[in-house]
Amino acid sequence: MAKKEYAFYPGCSSQRGASASNYLKSVDSMCKTLDIKLTEIPDWNCCSASIGYAEGGELPRHVLNARNFALAEQNLPGQEIVATCAACWLGARETKERLDASSQLMADTNEALKEAGLEYKGESDIRHMVEVLIEDFGYDELKKPVVKSLEGIKFAGYVGCQTNRPFGIVGESFENPMYLDKLVEMVGGEALTGYDQKVTCCGGALAFSEPDKAQAQIKDIVESAYDHGAEMIVTPCPLCQANVEIYQGAINKKYGKKFNIPVMYYSQLMTVAYGGSAKDAGLDGQVIRATRLEEIAAKR
Repeated sequence: MAKKEYAFYPGCSSQRGASASNYLKSVDSMCKTLDIKLTEIPDWNCCSASIGYAEGGELPRHVLNARNFALAEQNLPGQEIVATCAACWLGARETKERLDASSQLMADTNEALKEAGLEYKGESDIRHMVEVLIEDFGYDELKKPVVKSLEGIKFAGYVGCQTNRPFGIVGESFENPMYLDKLVEMVGGEALTGYDQKVTCCGGALAFSEPDKAQAQIKDIVESAYDHGAEMIVTPCPLCQANVEIYQGAINKKYGKKFNIPVMYYSQLMTVAYGGSAKDAGLDGQVIRATRLEEIAAKR
């Protein structure tokens, strides 16, 4: 299969914290195996998710996303934009749909971009890395490089809400998306398809502003994983990964629990299955260590 090239939008969350850097590290390793070239959009800016929460206004939010689109069109013409962050992908998809549907909003946006010498022409599609894997490769193709099976490990596929609503992944159910389960099975793991919290919101930014509400959500997400026999949780979203992993200690104190379940990215599972080291998969930066994955990664 010929090398596939995409304009890569890393997003702010990829620049902050160990869990996000683990994601990028494992995505980079996974892409090398699959012969995917990700070229970072030069001088990219925040996707505006933060100002969206802060009610920063519709036009500024869309202008920020459109600036990234315009930079991609200018510097990486013809390449689709790929994001690994669910919030970035969701916000960017919304901006593209709104701009493409409204000539007035497009005009207002380009008037603002003119100040930076840019113009958005509507030529770039916005995709999540999961879409690239499923639609451009397919499960059979993704399975070919597997050299180390994750057999015997039970995973709860936690999709979260942002890759699921309102756009979703093509061909997937909004109520019960199965793509994480299929990716788990593809690398030899056991997918707990009955896991009933897979599309529950992790609380998002409420983890900071209303921690009690967010932690109640996270408790349900983790508790259900344990109830279904999971040894690890796997997700495609940096915010979900951070919230569900980091707040387990606080939840243990508050609710008298003993949660200690690793929360992984699909790309970490794939990197280990593809023969990558623990470092290649970013396993060395987990708050809750994925010991069984580390053991598999260490095998020769």
